[in-house]
Amino acid sequence: MVGQKRRIGHGWTIGAGALVVAVACTPAQQSSGVAISDSSSGGWIDATATLDPATTPVYEGDAPMKFDFLKDMRKGDGFTLSVYSMGAHSGTHIDAPMHFVLTGAPIDRVPLEPLIGPARVIDIPDGVQAIDAAELGRHDWKGMPRVLFRTRSSVRGWMSSSTFHRDFAYIAPDAAQLLADAGVRLVGVDYISAEQFAAPAPMTHRILLGKGIPIVEGLSLERVSAGDYDMIVLPIKVAGHEGAPARAVLRKR
Repeated sequence: MVGQKRRIGHGWTIGAGALVVAVACTPAQQSSGVAISDSSSGGWIDATATLDPATTPVYEGDAPMKFDFLKDMRKGDGFTLSVYSMGAHSGTHIDAPMHFVLTGAPIDRVPLEPLIGPARVIDIPDGVQAIDAAELGRHDWKGMPRVLFRTRSSVRGWMSSSTFHRDFAYIAPDAAQLLADAGVRLVGVDYISAEQFAAPAPMTHRILLGKGIPIVEGLSLERVSAGDYDMIVLPIKVAGHEGAPARAVLRKR
């Protein structure tokens, strides 16, 4: 399978086994957002929030996370076997168009092309909650196919705190419209929603997902600086549903 390669835009050539090699890391390297520096990693940075009920925020009203052991060798069982229960939008995850578009594609139908390729991380000041058109205009993002926002959530470590914060930074609808009109293929944020908490209508989601633009939410960007990166973000392939947890990795360009 490793030898079966295909080209996915921007000069990327991957094989069935290549993605596993790119994101694999030892337990000591799996802490949230820590740059992986050993020679076998190729400079990849894990931008995925660790799923842990003690440290991972859950959006208000969403399903709680619960991880249990059905069998546990530490308790004398012959093998270890776990069961996971959580919402589709837990931790680092991808919203597919189906999330807010009636006829939108489910997560298993989101193509690979938007999920793999060049991305720009934009640093939003801690004092900014609404990333609106005016704020977006202060940054250099045009021409980039993937735009990721590093906000107050990263500065304050909110993706590694189980407390849900309502005042997270969000993408305002006018900025979402600019991103969609410019042909951006993927948008990412560092908290568990791109939409303003208690917004009167989910316009940011409708604008982006309505154009078929997947939204990556809950990125762990605490130790990621602004700049250009290669990005791979792959969701669990769940048939017929609107979103799924994902593993996201970045490598400085």
